This record gives sequence, structure tokens and C-alpha cells, in this order.
Amino acid sequence: MTGKERAALRAAANTLPAILHIGKEGVTDSVAQQAWEALEARELVKGSVLQSAGLTAREALGKLCERTHAQPVQCIGNRFVLYRKADKNSHYGIE
Repeated sequence: MTGKERAALRAAANTLPAILHIGKEGVTDSVAQQAWEALEARELVKGSVLQSAGLTAREALGKLCERTHAQPVQCIGNRFVLYRKADKNSHYGIE
């Protein structure tokens, strides 16, 4: 992903609400499943890490990107944005 593409995605994510919320249990299978489905539906997803979580937003973003094959776009404070081009033929599978 080029810098211009990343900048355009960051700008598009500015107005998005955070739909993924990482709690004290961290990146669970259900959170990864939810992220996968959200990426298939929207391609660009914003999330947040609650204060009670035992990991940072950067750590959560890394784990989610690894499990969903997405690319990190932005991580600021307790919020993060990830992107993956939708592949309507793919199915989520825990790795």
C-alpha cells in the first residue's frame, strides 16, 4: 500500500464509528470473526481498545491484521483502523 493510498484510507476512516471493541479478554475468536465479517462488508473498519484490556491498540491491531489478513492503516491512542479488500468468496477460518 502506498503512502497516498494509506492517507486516503485514514481520511475516509475519520468519520467512521468504532465498531470493534476489544475488552479485557483481548482478541478472542469472536472478535476476530466479527472483524472478518466487518471487513467483508465494509473493507475499512475502525476499532477501539477499552481501558480494561490488557493490551495496547497497536498490539490489538497487529493481532487482528494477522488473523484477518488485513493491513494496518492507523493507530492513535486507543483507536485503530484496518483495511482489507473484500473477497466475497472467502470464508473465515481460525488459524
